[in-house]
Amino acid sequence: MTEDKKTKRTEDKLFSVQSQTPLSRFISNFCESKLAIIGLIALIVIVFIALFAPFISPQNPYDLAQIDFLDGRLPPGGKSMDGTTYFLGTDDQGRDMISAIFYGLRISLGVGVFSGLAALAIGLTVGLIAGYFGGKIDSIIMRIVDLQLGFPTILIALILLAILGRGVDKVVIALVASQWVYFARTVRSTALVESQKEYIEAADCLALGTPRILFRHLLPNCLPPLIVVGTVEVANAIALEATLSFLGIGLPVTEPSLGLLISNGYEYMLSGQYWISFFPGIALLFTITSINLVADQLREILNPRLRK
Repeated sequence: MTEDKKTKRTEDKLFSVQSQTPLSRFISNFCESKLAIIGLIALIVIVFIALFAPFISPQNPYDLAQIDFLDGRLPPGGKSMDGTTYFLGTDDQGRDMISAIFYGLRISLGVGVFSGLAALAIGLTVGLIAGYFGGKIDSIIMRIVDLQLGFPTILIALILLAILGRGVDKVVIALVASQWVYFARTVRSTALVESQKEYIEAADCLALGTPRILFRHLLPNCLPPLIVVGTVEVANAIALEATLSFLGIGLPVTEPSLGLLISNGYEYMLSGQYWISFFPGIALLFTITSINLVADQLREILNPRLRK
């Protein structure tokens, strides 16, 4: 009787899995990890804060009319001369740390997402071409990729920013030039396998045209690993931009990110005024960790071999 119950329970579970739609199955698999759910909720909150920072921030930290230099470096919970309480303190210029972090999230997320999408578009196209055509084209492209992968990512970004100068657009260009190779290598490895299958051979026989074969037939089967790589590279782009801004060669002072906020308070750390760097650092860590938690669960879902 016990064995019959176990068999029936197993059959019911298999039936429920088979009756699910792909979307509901994906959601069910994603919800198996509590850490992934926590990461997703945290990421939604972070994106909400970044999008609506001008409406929910106590002040505009970069409007000189709202800043008083006499309120500079107030500790957490300190009050200004007009009685305003700064729960996370102020920086050396008297800016509210909560507002500065909210605005810094806008820049950091914007740069990370935009550079990730641009690098994805370039790497995707190059990887599809290399995997589909093979031969000399593949060899030339992959030698370029291997050559760039031989250098640290931050070194390439440093060299480009030294040439281009500071600015949001310059940082995005440097990040795209540093990251596209990871997408190209990932897509190329998948495209090499898919291009040998029957549906690609049938498309070639029908003379559908190279762009249609690449982007309508080959691309959809290369997307699963790209989703994971894209998510991870957004987190890497945010961390790399923060590092560049901390070193003083990334974003200008007029367009501060979390990395620049950390840099602004670094010189005050030894004097005990930790909050100027500490709270932006926590926000940066929280953002990157949330993205990586979601990416880890996506990797397990899209690669069944990793599932326990």
